[in-house]
Amino acid sequence: MDQYIGKMLDDRYEILELIGTGGMANVYKARCHRLNRLVAIKILKSDLADNADFRRRFHDESQAVAQLSHANIVSVYDVSTNPDREYIVMELIDGITLKQYMERRGRMDWRESLHFITQIMRGLSHAHSRGIIHRDIKPQNIMVLRDGSVKVADFGIACLANAGQTLTQEALGSVHYISPEQARGDRIDARSDIYSAGVVLYEMLTGRLPFEGDSAVSVAIQHLSSVPLAPRDIDPSIPEPLELICMKAMNSDPNKRYASADAMIEDLEKFRRDPSVDMDYIRQELSKPAADSEPTMPIPTAQVASAVKKHTGEVRREPEDDEPPRRDKRSVAIIAGIFAAAVLLVVLLFKLILGDFGPAGSNKSYTVPDVRGMTVEEAQEAKGVKDIFTVHVQGTRKTDEYQPGQIVEQDPIAGRTRKSNFVIEVYVAEEPEKVLMKDLTGMEYRQARVLLTDLGMSLKIESREESSDKYGANAVIRTEPAADEPLTAGQTVIIYYSTGPESVVVPTFTGQNIADATKNARDLGLTVGEITYDPYNIAEPGQVVEQSLEPTSEVPGGTKISFTVSGSKNDQQSQTSRVAEFSMPADMEGMLKVEFEQDGVILDSQYLSASLGKVSYTFTGDPGTSSYVCAYFTSLDTEATKVSDIQEVIF
Repeated sequence: MDQYIGKMLDDRYEILELIGTGGMANVYKARCHRLNRLVAIKILKSDLADNADFRRRFHDESQAVAQLSHANIVSVYDVSTNPDREYIVMELIDGITLKQYMERRGRMDWRESLHFITQIMRGLSHAHSRGIIHRDIKPQNIMVLRDGSVKVADFGIACLANAGQTLTQEALGSVHYISPEQARGDRIDARSDIYSAGVVLYEMLTGRLPFEGDSAVSVAIQHLSSVPLAPRDIDPSIPEPLELICMKAMNSDPNKRYASADAMIEDLEKFRRDPSVDMDYIRQELSKPAADSEPTMPIPTAQVASAVKKHTGEVRREPEDDEPPRRDKRSVAIIAGIFAAAVLLVVLLFKLILGDFGPAGSNKSYTVPDVRGMTVEEAQEAKGVKDIFTVHVQGTRKTDEYQPGQIVEQDPIAGRTRKSNFVIEVYVAEEPEKVLMKDLTGMEYRQARVLLTDLGMSLKIESREESSDKYGANAVIRTEPAADEPLTAGQTVIIYYSTGPESVVVPTFTGQNIADATKNARDLGLTVGEITYDPYNIAEPGQVVEQSLEPTSEVPGGTKISFTVSGSKNDQQSQTSRVAEFSMPADMEGMLKVEFEQDGVILDSQYLSASLGKVSYTFTGDPGTSSYVCAYFTSLDTEATKVSDIQEVIF
């Protein structure tokens, strides 16, 4: 029996059961009696409680996680660091680890992978903004909730970025996800978490780890010196931009990785908005040759000692017969003087020669100017840049502050000084996307209005009626502006829709069921008016026995027609039900708020997982009538909204 189960901590937390075990601590399910809620409590293992180093690390975790509050990080409610017992009180997660999810799911769809990695990076962005580096990002430390959201957990080896902690004694991160600098025992920063997140993304996309080996050491060495197989070589269906993001994140050179979690999120969002986006700038960055093709590798101390000993022995074993004659002190002094003079002469020559070759060979410092707001051509000719710096375009950025083609971001920033590496890397404002008017002809005009609203351009939409022999009732005849003409935000768009043909030859509706008669009349371009009932008529109940317009008569399109129906209204169902099915948007993931609309009125809303693929809803209406229904989908993660096709339901 576990010593804590059934006990009360600090007269508040009742320990119910053990739910997890880690390297330093056990995790228990508990009830907080003060707030009457279930929580998870992490308690330092008893055999480690007397170890000062482990207590310090557990205390560091408490200090780290207490600073964090984010939707994608497991929430911490309370921290206790009393001498008797140290524990952390956290939210109880109703879900499974990402590792368990991948084992059940197998290779994940790239859209699902994008959904998960974006949430992971948002959590890391928050932690990094507080100076907290996780250091052990892996699927086992990522929780997937039932609603499809993700939370980063277990900051058990997290450290403060300015705490000066390194991994020289032990590689605490799991070896399959460890960054090269962690494997070497170097000082780490936020880019180490980005590398590990890149490995997690690689595993989600391909269903395998980038490096495998017979031992932890062999895997760690591969992280230091090997390049993994490209994800698209494993699964060609993976979009190239997402592959580039993954490979940039897990580049072995920290300087070629994303500088921050926010920078990676920016590319992920750019790809999410447009999966065909060209990320050639990442390809160019990754293809640049490394400054040193032979990476420095740590040599075991024993090997170094052996080499030194061997070298010393060889020196001592020089044969006596070859011993050179000893030099007197005067000879040594003369030789030393000549050598010093030669060195001084070489230094003076270098300074004299290189001093005439511009900034690249000069010891002079140059201040980096501010080139933002300039075009690349203007920047290259600007004072302080010309003949000193080279301006190199890294890519584009979306911006409302600068005009297309103007520089919006530079590295190094203005004001820095440089004695070498006279290159200013810049991003320029991208050209705004041109939105063209869509071809809406033939579309149901209410669906056309929804489609235009969904463009997000705050268009002013007007609808006007016209008769048409070519297009049926409610179908779009034409628009102003016409199809393929450019649209601007706030512009007025006029939709001309059909009321039916200019004239209609009225058919015989008597003998038809009222629902069929209503639909047929509307299809012809007539407007259905009042429906009355004759309880004394001997015809089958629900059958049309009279119509207000004479058969074979010719009337203008849109003319109202009324029907008399056999039986009483009470004989019919007061309302008829019809089920409509809607497809979930393919580009939405996680939990969605789904709202069902009938004739412009929201009837109901539900919270459903996008993984369902489809959703159905039962609408009701009077027999013989019709309604236009649709569903609105809102992502709880991104707040993006989509609308389904509008369907006409006949009751």
